[in-house]
Amino acid sequence: MTDTIDRLAGIAPGSALEKIRAGRPAARDHAEASHRALLSPDAPGDVSLAERFAVARFVAGLHGAPEAVALYAAGLAQHGGAALAEAVAQAAAATAATGPRGAFPPGPLSAEDSPAPGFALPPAVAALLGAKLATAFAYAHFLVFHPRDAAPERFAPLQAAGWTPDGLVTLSQLVAFLAFQIRVAAGLRVLATTP
Repeated sequence: MTDTIDRLAGIAPGSALEKIRAGRPAARDHAEASHRALLSPDAPGDVSLAERFAVARFVAGLHGAPEAVALYAAGLAQHGGAALAEAVAQAAAATAATGPRGAFPPGPLSAEDSPAPGFALPPAVAALLGAKLATAFAYAHFLVFHPRDAAPERFAPLQAAGWTPDGLVTLSQLVAFLAFQIRVAAGLRVLATTP
């Protein structure tokens, strides 16, 4: 069975890191099962495979993860076509930022508040994406760069753009899972270079 985190981290079969990961089979299996459930479910439901891979490619770009960008760009090209893949690449490039940032509740941590990066797609890119994906990208950008400011009112624009309750859950899970997957792969790459 292909292990996506191994692939993203560049872990070779039989390597020391592969043996370490094999020592935690439940964690490894559950991470791969989550990947399959979110990106290649038997029944995609309210979120198409093209939309799933578009969000994954966009989020990977925001995280600055070239291995994940390549993986999800290939899936997007397969399920959404070259024009959508190009629009998503342009969206990620246009909205790149640093973070996370945001505001803490009033108190001692408020000294660490920093303004959150804005989100603005070029109009031509937004038109190519359509309202549903453009709104999903705004939400994903928010979760990646200023999760401290998350609030229930963030769902209203998504609902207005056609995201169903089930779709909102899938979208949120996908953004959260990608943050996990990308960070684990990055940590394993660092571990591989550590004597």
